[in-house]
Amino acid sequence: MPVITCIDDLKRLHKRRTPKMFFDYCESGSYTEQTFRENTTDFQKLRLRQKVAVDMSGRSTASTMIGEPVAMPVALAPVGMTGMQRADGEIKAARAAEKFGLPFTLSTMSICSIEDIAAHSKKPFWFQLYVMKDEEFVDSAIERARAAGCSALVLTLDLQILGQRHKDLKNGLSAPPRLTLPNLMDIAIRPQWALEMLGTPRRTFRNIVGHAKGVGDMSSLMSWTNEQFDPHLDWDKIARIRDKWGGKLILKGILDVEDAKRAADFGADAIIVSNHGGRQLDGALSAIRMLPAIVRAVGDRTEVFMDSGIRSGQDVLKALALGAKGTFIGRAYIHGLGAMGEAGVTAALEVIRKELDITMALCGEKNVKNLSRDNLLVPADFEGLWA
Repeated sequence: MPVITCIDDLKRLHKRRTPKMFFDYCESGSYTEQTFRENTTDFQKLRLRQKVAVDMSGRSTASTMIGEPVAMPVALAPVGMTGMQRADGEIKAARAAEKFGLPFTLSTMSICSIEDIAAHSKKPFWFQLYVMKDEEFVDSAIERARAAGCSALVLTLDLQILGQRHKDLKNGLSAPPRLTLPNLMDIAIRPQWALEMLGTPRRTFRNIVGHAKGVGDMSSLMSWTNEQFDPHLDWDKIARIRDKWGGKLILKGILDVEDAKRAADFGADAIIVSNHGGRQLDGALSAIRMLPAIVRAVGDRTEVFMDSGIRSGQDVLKALALGAKGTFIGRAYIHGLGAMGEAGVTAALEVIRKELDITMALCGEKNVKNLSRDNLLVPADFEGLWA
């Protein structure tokens, strides 16, 4: 195995070993990609306070997220088409997360199905739901998640209308990829990816094909998907899903204080401060900039998590220090998966935990639960510039 010291090491391997359309699907945002870029660069504006002569023995990164114990306050975010980055990708990521002691969240738009993950897991996982116009499909997905023992439903609110991602359109993104000459040439120089894909039956959206009305093949799937994201999603529809589910509910895609207050009033067990990784509203503020104001508004009424832009353990620490109770990583573990399969996901998690642990120690903290704004130097205009 190559020596992996940071997520960028995995990213470089991922780019070499995975077809271009799937790497680009992971490493891109909408329109100009301003928000996609600032999700990461805004973390760099937060500086750390070094503390010395503090007993650093017996450190702990362990915590809880919605009452579930976690080895560190990090969950694997739902990522569509994970099984196209590597064959059976969702299964491999779920196994790595389970062994590490972290939650795995399966996307509605996954290649492996809810049932596939349940068959390869020993502990409950989380299921992310997109609200579709077809209520029968939505209700069926909820029942399937319940039958699989999922311990939380993650309801995504910021994809009523699909943001335009130029790279996906130019690459002709599809799962499986269309067998055009450029695609065949791209796959041919990545034989390991191709051989692994040939060895699995999981090459399409198995949460949808055979479960949604009238969807039995790729042509009908694409037509159904393009029509189904529900632009009518509102709080009444969210309430219907909450009541249908009846379990722990996490609302994902909150980027505004008023929306956060509404979610807390609604009774969400947690919210995820997120801009969909910069893949929806380009020009929106980064998630890390919006996090402090949202924590101040609702942090005593619901758990506040954060995703979008986290690429290191230091990023995790900064989010926790600004008040998040947990974080989600997407691209960071996808780079590991695309680079080395399950072992790569584990490598990504080990990188993040080591960075979190060492940085925490050098900031004078022994327990991840004790991190606070006192551990940071925050520029005066970090929040106030946009008031």
